[in-house]
Amino acid sequence: MHLLAACCEAIAATTRKTEKISILAQYFSDRALEDAAISAVFLSGRAFPAYEETTLQVGGSVLWRAVRELTEASDTEMTAAYRRYGDMGSAAQELLEQRQSPARAASAALHVVEVERVFRQIAAARGNEPKYAVVRDLLARATPLEAKYLVKIMLGDLRIGLRESLVEESIAKAFSAELPQVQRANMLLGDIGETLRLAQSGRLAQAEMRMFHPIGFMLASPVETPDEAFEYFEHAAVEDKYDGIRAQAHVAGTAGERTARFFSRTLDEITGSFPELVPALAAFPQDVILDGEIVAWEAAAPAGESSPATVGHAMPFSQLQKRLGRKKVTAAIMREVPVAYIVFDVLYAGGELLLEKPLRERAASLDNIFASVRSATSVPIANVQGGLQFEPAVQSGGGPAPAEVIRAPVLRAQGPAELEDLFARARERGNEGLMIKDLESPYSPGRRGKSWLKLKRELATLDVVVTAAEFGHGKRAGVLSDYTFAVRDQAKGGKLVNIGKAYSGLTDIEIAELTQWFLNHTLLDEGFRRQVEPKRVLEVAFNNVMISDRYESGFALRFPRIMRIRDDKSPAEADTLDTLREIYEKQHLPKSA
Repeated sequence: MHLLAACCEAIAATTRKTEKISILAQYFSDRALEDAAISAVFLSGRAFPAYEETTLQVGGSVLWRAVRELTEASDTEMTAAYRRYGDMGSAAQELLEQRQSPARAASAALHVVEVERVFRQIAAARGNEPKYAVVRDLLARATPLEAKYLVKIMLGDLRIGLRESLVEESIAKAFSAELPQVQRANMLLGDIGETLRLAQSGRLAQAEMRMFHPIGFMLASPVETPDEAFEYFEHAAVEDKYDGIRAQAHVAGTAGERTARFFSRTLDEITGSFPELVPALAAFPQDVILDGEIVAWEAAAPAGESSPATVGHAMPFSQLQKRLGRKKVTAAIMREVPVAYIVFDVLYAGGELLLEKPLRERAASLDNIFASVRSATSVPIANVQGGLQFEPAVQSGGGPAPAEVIRAPVLRAQGPAELEDLFARARERGNEGLMIKDLESPYSPGRRGKSWLKLKRELATLDVVVTAAEFGHGKRAGVLSDYTFAVRDQAKGGKLVNIGKAYSGLTDIEIAELTQWFLNHTLLDEGFRRQVEPKRVLEVAFNNVMISDRYESGFALRFPRIMRIRDDKSPAEADTLDTLREIYEKQHLPKSA
């Protein structure tokens, strides 16, 4: 483990990509195969391979407690060390170095194979105390430098300027392999350690798709106007941009035992929040990986025995939010907030990976998949705007609303004026805006290019008052860069009630100026957070307003972004809770609703 930590230090010490790759390639070449494979996983910022469902379930509080006990540092000392680095691993190293003997600090006590075994013990332990005991013992046996990177790995963030893509390049360099083959194997397997093993033995071509391991999502770049969109391509596929949750669906299994699982954009499984969609997707007759959006969905009319459901519309994200974060979604919640999975791409079908095929061909494959479901499924279905409606396999009580799987409608735009018209119609349907896609583009996992564009505009802006400021992380560890803000509640005499928090939109110079002002106007120092005099006004933009019990106001802004500092306005001129309530009531409602 000491050699791995030293390698990480060397990588962190340079900003040159080529030098990082050379250092890591040499490390892989010099290590035994199993050491190198486990190290590759750790160097990707994970304790376990990406495809595994195993997690440590160790939060910062457990690590904070372990470091505090081992070093006998006070909370003040701990906080000061963290602020110096904005990183718990570096803080742990400093505190341990101050209290361990030089001989102990120089010893190498751990091996990466042993660390991997201990990580699995931590994952298997049930409850905070058993986990804490194993974590504390592991850190107690580590040198300060080893402890630094053990903490970083357990938190899932090395912060040494090393992305998984650079680990892939290092594997290719170390074992004289073709980089595209390394990237493909890692994507299919979801295990960069196994990818290293295959590269070392020259067997990368043997990698096969591992179902129920999510592939990185292709990302879109924002554009401000239709004219800007047409700077990148002349002919495009145009879809509504839905206000829901991006979700990748994996459908696989044998006849009679097929299942489906959903993964979010963060590659976390979210199937439990949408159980009624599982039997719907399990009706697909072939193994597929689909890309789409889960939305709260309201049908204009329910399906009857003699007539299919008519076209409905997506409801605001605030409705879908009621489904999120629940350990169990009841039939009552499913009836209250029915959902649809709107599918707009296919990544894998019939044993073939489709990522490198152009969107034009993937769209045709997706159409064929939906056609095959209509002809082969034994589950009752109804055609809904080019999609499908499935009755749930099991109903309890009155039964939840039918779950819909919909093939996203695709349009064409020949110029900016036509695109502007399509944008207006999408907003009338209650959607965020438009997705504009190059028909010749391959699917590029995890990459944001100009092949996919998103055209949307903020729902509104508000003038708000900053009530609290927090220290940031990483390079912003020493400045107050995260701002909690409020509007005026006139029903309570103009009392300020918080509605959100934002950290993006300001320049480093503006953040530095605000930091000094907030330090000089602190009402209560809470360590990482300071309650401040409510005198600074910001203009914030946002995409949506949600009902929330997080704040006294009862509302929270979704995706707030700071537009500018409003030094020309006093707190008395900030917007009111009534204004926010009006925006909430009007947002994203189709004109026909």
